[in-house]
Amino acid sequence: MQGEFALTTFDNPFDPFEQFDSWFLFDVEKGYDSCSYVARIARTSDSFTEEENNREIERAIDEIIKYDFMNIYKKVKRAPIAA
Repeated sequence: MQGEFALTTFDNPFDPFEQFDSWFLFDVEKGYDSCSYVARIARTSDSFTEEENNREIERAIDEIIKYDFMNIYKKVKRAPIAA
C-alpha cells in the first residue's frame, strides 16, 4: 500500500489522521465540508479493494486541488503502517 491521503485546508491546524475530531469540527465550522466534497467526487465502491478505493480518493483529491481557484486546499499523506 502506498499510504492514505486526505484533503485539508491550509488554515486548518489539525491533522486529519491523528486529530480527526478536532480537524473535522474546524473544517465543518468554516463551511469547507472537505469529507463531503471528496465523497461527491470520488467514485469508490464496496466491490473495490481498500487500495483501489484509496487510489480513487487520491485521484478525487488531486482533481479538487486542480480546480481550486481560491487555493485553499492541500493534500496530506499518512505513510503506510509497517507490518
